[in-house]
Amino acid sequence: MALGAGQMGSRSEWYHAVRHGYDQGVPGDTSRVRFEFSAGGLVLDDEGRVLLIRARDLRGQPVWTLPKGALAPGETNADAALREVREETGYRCEVVRELVPVTYWFRRDGRQIKKTVHWYLMRPLEKVGEHDHEVDEVMWTDRSDALARLRYDSDRRLLTETQSR
Repeated sequence: MALGAGQMGSRSEWYHAVRHGYDQGVPGDTSRVRFEFSAGGLVLDDEGRVLLIRARDLRGQPVWTLPKGALAPGETNADAALREVREETGYRCEVVRELVPVTYWFRRDGRQIKKTVHWYLMRPLEKVGEHDHEVDEVMWTDRSDALARLRYDSDRRLLTETQSR
């Protein structure tokens, strides 16, 4: 079921289309755009340290970033963010507040992707396990070191623009 531009009326239709792999064509353009949605956490402890993960980018290169991932069916953005942080870091957290969503474009396998990440400021509650296999390393670090390590401009901007509490 291909949906044309302007045919997705509601947010739930948009999520449904993304989850089931439907594409939305771009008017006047023969390329196809895939819309993806993720949720993640900017986790700050009481000392103001930032929780980072070292994962692999699309080329398989190591990259320091913030924990995030795709929504599961029926999951809210906040629930997905909490789950992804727990899976990727081993920490159970609580949401302090919602942050501004970040949208960016990239290419994967020759396809244009428009991705929106719903971010949440979080506070760690307890270490409940180890990180999953998608993550090479988890670390707590201060803001200045985090800013130096973070690969993506959007991650650095999110950290810079967010006050600790």
